[in-house]
Amino acid sequence: MHLRLTDEQRMVQKTIRKFVEKELIPLENEVLRNEREGKPSLPEGKMEELQLKAKEAGFWGINTPEEYGGADLGQMMLAIVQMEVARTFVPFSFGGSADNILYYGNEAQKEKYLLPTINGEKKSCFAMTEPGAGSDTQNIKMTAVKDGDEWVLNGEKTFITGGNEADFVMVIAITDKELHKSSSGRKGVTCFIADRSMGWKSEYIHTMGEWGPAALIFDNVRVPEENILGEVNGGYDLGLEWIGFARWIVGARAVGAAERLLKMAIDYANERETFGKPIATRQAIQWQIADSAVEIEAARWLVLNAAFTLDQGEDNRHAASMAKLYGSNMGNRVVDRVLQIHGGMGYTRELPIERWYREARLWRIYDGTDEIQRLIISRNLLKGHVKVGQFA
Repeated sequence: MHLRLTDEQRMVQKTIRKFVEKELIPLENEVLRNEREGKPSLPEGKMEELQLKAKEAGFWGINTPEEYGGADLGQMMLAIVQMEVARTFVPFSFGGSADNILYYGNEAQKEKYLLPTINGEKKSCFAMTEPGAGSDTQNIKMTAVKDGDEWVLNGEKTFITGGNEADFVMVIAITDKELHKSSSGRKGVTCFIADRSMGWKSEYIHTMGEWGPAALIFDNVRVPEENILGEVNGGYDLGLEWIGFARWIVGARAVGAAERLLKMAIDYANERETFGKPIATRQAIQWQIADSAVEIEAARWLVLNAAFTLDQGEDNRHAASMAKLYGSNMGNRVVDRVLQIHGGMGYTRELPIERWYREARLWRIYDGTDEIQRLIISRNLLKGHVKVGQFA
């Protein structure tokens, strides 16, 4: 057992941190100002400019296979990268990557969708959630009916990340109602690749955070047979793979954000004085800082374990659920403490704490709610799929 980062991992961590501190953190005041004025967080073209700078530094396609021009650094390295990037709220993602399930496409689909996405020429999104079906996939209503060599899609998806900007969507729809019903939602659904030009529309959904998901409306959208991703009636497994991959990443982002927030709290506690002494001398403040530090470390190792398990080619779903559940809740507790330590200033929009506060609340909902993670974890234990004390 080796509980330390390798020299290579430390080098990547150091390089990414330097990039974040040099290129992203200086943009924070501009991002806050833009958002207060109702403008996009970053001006048009800025994301691409930052991605090119990262590419020049050697970071392109962090986890994309080498055959597609990526670095293929592995899941542990991806976890480290995500933690570092999450130390700022400036919206950024490294270029050169694509949704994990796109790699299941045939050669024609890879040529038309995968490669342009990796190269930054197209933007994608994934759509499974519906107004009446979030974690409960049995309740999916969108249908796809075969008509000649096309499928006609009708229905609505909601809370779709990237749905307003996407050029195409990987969308789940019922293709066999009886099979879908008899299998409790696990079969009878298919994943389709649907270009925006095929007729689906997106509508912006306003939220308490700066995240702007979309509702996608399909009204007799015709998708050719050749745009089925994977197998007919096999879309459920693709959906689970897409969601499962994202779960432990939420935990990684929570760790990175919480680290930065805790550092802010420590700095402020040492500077801010009440009754002639820094508030850092107050036990009430000290305990909040101590609890936050301990919880951040616990979340970090849950995330790294989920990533390491995946790197070993093992099933990491249980570990991913634990990392997501604990990490997202840890992030909420830490940002709440940090805001409390900052007092009234923490509640203002002069500091980014309230912004992180609003963002952190989402971590406990998307990519599987707290309740779903607890259901998965308890079910695995109660059915004996995982043993208490089992090292994974």
